[in-house]
Amino acid sequence: MTMLTGQKFDSGLVKLPEWFRVEVPDMDKIRDMKALFKAGRLHTVCESAHCPNMGTCWKEGVATFMILGGTCTRACRFCSVPAGRPDLVDAEEPQNVALAVKELALRYVVITSVARDDVEDEGAGQFVRTIAAIRSLTPEVKIEVLVPDFSAKEESLKILSAAAPEVIAHNIETVRRLSPRVRPQALHERSLAVLRAFSKLNPGSFVKSSVMLGLGETDEEILEVMKELLATGCRILTIGQYLAPTRTKRHLPVEKFYSPGAFEYWRQKGLEMGFVHVESGPLVRSSYIAERGFQAAQRRTAP
Repeated sequence: MTMLTGQKFDSGLVKLPEWFRVEVPDMDKIRDMKALFKAGRLHTVCESAHCPNMGTCWKEGVATFMILGGTCTRACRFCSVPAGRPDLVDAEEPQNVALAVKELALRYVVITSVARDDVEDEGAGQFVRTIAAIRSLTPEVKIEVLVPDFSAKEESLKILSAAAPEVIAHNIETVRRLSPRVRPQALHERSLAVLRAFSKLNPGSFVKSSVMLGLGETDEEILEVMKELLATGCRILTIGQYLAPTRTKRHLPVEKFYSPGAFEYWRQKGLEMGFVHVESGPLVRSSYIAERGFQAAQRRTAP
């Protein structure tokens, strides 16, 4: 299979392709939300990952909270979140997140976290407590969780599943061949096993994953990872362009920029394969307008 997918990346290139242009966000809204997060000692992946869609999602009443602190125990080579020795787990964090959700009048919230290999359950319990706190204050809010692999610990997967969020996401990130280079402390097969487990444990929830393009994958490998995800029971997929957070040795360089037409091709291919919703585009990230994906999946699976 061959396809015109975009343009090769020149390491000396400063200007991004024209399709990366975004509207100027509502800075007043961003400042207000940042102030609230700071007051509650809260982290958002929107800020930590330098997400280009922050203004868009926040304007739509959707935010992605990053629990378990702002320091990750892993050092994936695509991620801008600081790696190192994390702080102790904050017992007040679940309630602080719930209060922020209520004050911001959010309709849909995504809860994600850094990896916490230093904690026995790797953070699963903090997810459960955060879900419970949100539902206690705002039971109408829909909740999506984007979780690390918890090292595929059975008990961690079970306690999170029992909390029954509307969507459970775990990102495969890249194709099998590139996974050891992109996620050196993770395992491609382990991520697939986690997604399979969530599908079995959560028949009432949508299972979701995400893939980045631009790291040197081939079209055949993209198709292969989509098939692998579908076979786990994953039904919602997001596909976006990888952008290197820095030009340091920690972060992998961009190998290729994919065109909007290429992302549309993969969106259509995913729907043809059987995903109930595929969000695909240069600026798409795993939590991008997450509520839209959930609603679309609901419509497509309604009796």
